[in-house]
Amino acid sequence: MARKKIVVQHLCGYRFAAENENQVRVVADGDQPALGLRPMELLLAALGSCTAYDVVSIMNKKRLPLTRYRVEVEGERAEHHPRRYTRIVVRHVGSGPGVTEKALRHAAELSHRKFCSVTANLNAEVDLEVVVEPWEEGTAS
Repeated sequence: MARKKIVVQHLCGYRFAAENENQVRVVADGDQPALGLRPMELLLAALGSCTAYDVVSIMNKKRLPLTRYRVEVEGERAEHHPRRYTRIVVRHVGSGPGVTEKALRHAAELSHRKFCSVTANLNAEVDLEVVVEPWEEGTAS
């Protein structure tokens, strides 16, 4: 089983830095003005980039490389807490030599149905364990 680890450090106020095991960082921000994406925006970004990766790969394997491509992800949130997304629309917009709407649609559907792990997580229950431990002074951050 492959494991991934992200460490989220509190920077100040409602601003956090999330870092992976390769020290690649992204800022999650709830402060004003925001310097990074909000956590729920990061979820949409994760979905968009996950499916974009798949679609580019699928189209390349079909020998229909995309010369222009973007994914637009819009989410509608519930009014009451936990304010989860109740609807998400993922729009794939692309072009390239020989690229048809049918081919792009097939690649997008294949991504969302079979390959995109973010889509799979949004559509599934995840075994979530919450662990709390005190920060012991004198230990590394």
